Amino acid sequence: MSDNELGLFLRARREALTPADAGLPHGPRRRTPGLRRSELATLAGISVEYLARLEQGRDRHPSPQVLVALAEALRITAEERFTLLHAVKASSGTLKLCPGAGQPPARTVRPTLRTLLDRLEPTPAVLLNRLSEVLAFTRGYEQLVGPLGLLDSPSPSLARFLFTDPRARTAHPEWARAADELVARLKADSVPDDHHLTGLVQELTLTAGTPFVERWAAPPRASAQTGARRLTHPVAGELRLLQETLDLPEADGQRLIVHLPADDATSTALDTLTGRRPGALRAVAG
Repeated sequence: MSDNELGLFLRARREALTPADAGLPHGPRRRTPGLRRSELATLAGISVEYLARLEQGRDRHPSPQVLVALAEALRITAEERFTLLHAVKASSGTLKLCPGAGQPPARTVRPTLRTLLDRLEPTPAVLLNRLSEVLAFTRGYEQLVGPLGLLDSPSPSLARFLFTDPRARTAHPEWARAADELVARLKADSVPDDHHLTGLVQELTLTAGTPFVERWAAPPRASAQTGARRLTHPVAGELRLLQETLDLPEADGQRLIVHLPADDATSTALDTLTGRRPGALRAVAG
């Protein structure tokens, strides 16, 4: 394997992207169908010399902002952005997704919390850690979010799903609100020198791009925690859910989120999803 994976990836992707794909005129006397180095540099807002150093392996430490600019200029897909991340790691080892330093996020679920989740059935409820990784959930939660795609990954993450899975925008009609609230929560749960959070932020900076970058760079602000959240379910249709969050500081920042129906229509839809008798989940006045 080459030790210049980043440079090889950038050059291969540049040569595979036609001027028309990038919104540029084809122009005369073009030796190859791909973009010239100068064209890509202009689209990404960097110098031709710097792009040459990256492609030739003479610079292996691009900032996350430069990687985002190159990813957007090259029109690469979400899957290709993960390939780009691995290329950066192989070439430099400096942009790590799971740095070893710092206290890792809690991923162990106490038996009492598992028992509590069992007692909450059929209510949709989920246990998260400080990085919004899904640790445990009720069957009701699985039936609610499973068809949305949130649980498809072996290690589900609310942050990754919301910002990198296109199905999330369909599932959340108020996607911007959900994104604002999640970023606010990530910031609120952060601790000094949290290298694990830094790794997640670096990952989402590249894989999600501007929608995440702008929210993370914005000044901290408290997001509204009250009111019903709308969710579009492929089977149950539009649902209105109230969210109750129970913080568990003694469990290293874990939190239990319970979703309750905000109206009778949602209550009926959830009963249908969970196969319970009508009225098992009563609507709560929002």
